[in-house]
Amino acid sequence: MTRDLIGYGQTPPDPQWPNGARVAVQFVVNYEEGAENSVLNGDKGSEAFLSEMVGAGSHPDRAMAMESLYEYGSRAGFWRLHRLFTERGLPITVFGVAKAMEMNPEAVAAMLAADWEIASHGLRWIDYQYQPEEVERAHIAEAIALHEKLTGQRPLGWYQGRTSPNTARLVAEEGGFTYDADSYADDLPYWDTRYDKAQLIVPYTLDVNDMKIVALNGFTEGEQFFRHMRDTFDQLREEGGRMMSIGLHARIAGKPGRARWLARFLDHVTASGDAWVARRIDIARHWMEVHPYAD
Repeated sequence: MTRDLIGYGQTPPDPQWPNGARVAVQFVVNYEEGAENSVLNGDKGSEAFLSEMVGAGSHPDRAMAMESLYEYGSRAGFWRLHRLFTERGLPITVFGVAKAMEMNPEAVAAMLAADWEIASHGLRWIDYQYQPEEVERAHIAEAIALHEKLTGQRPLGWYQGRTSPNTARLVAEEGGFTYDADSYADDLPYWDTRYDKAQLIVPYTLDVNDMKIVALNGFTEGEQFFRHMRDTFDQLREEGGRMMSIGLHARIAGKPGRARWLARFLDHVTASGDAWVARRIDIARHWMEVHPYAD
């Protein structure tokens, strides 16, 4: 399968964002806590990824410190982020891991009450790189079914995150997703025609993402994260006709000091007057209307 290294090139299309906005801003809260690697979940070892313990190893037994770092996200961090966004009336998309949501019905109810989009973040928060195709296909189907049971409707957006070479094809073959977010390839949505159907891609981000706070090559404190978010927004605002994604995790950005800098950025965006803050599904539907797929 060939790669597309050209994209829109020098002339990206005009997205015609609503109300003349220069930037479509999309906040994501990743909800993963409880579905990470754990012997309690039948895994061979403990989680070693995306926590305050940078560089932690996986252990063949329970890792109690790692478990509690994840638990902070569902117990406290989620609610802090929930307050920040609901107090400002800002819409967001949740990338919800089905097994994690199953363990916290109160959080799911709060997402639904706030009219947040809940997209699927897969069945489990594990690495699918080496999972057999039939296992990943089964997990996608189970994730959809459980998601529908928990929320009352099937997910319209998909983001596996820790993908395999088969993920994009399996998502397109499933056929029920309005968009796939497993790409970091552009500042605008685009149509992927590599498989039997044209699948809309609404790309995500790993640089404007709080995961950089718990990475060796990342931010060391909230001010740096704020500056990067602000500078990214201001650059895209200057260019016009772009989309900006911001990735958050309850156990990371939900910590008190980091939430304070996130709040500053939320206020910077809303004060600009040039942003359309939208759920990812809203951006996808807008793109399908303004730039429908054409053979």
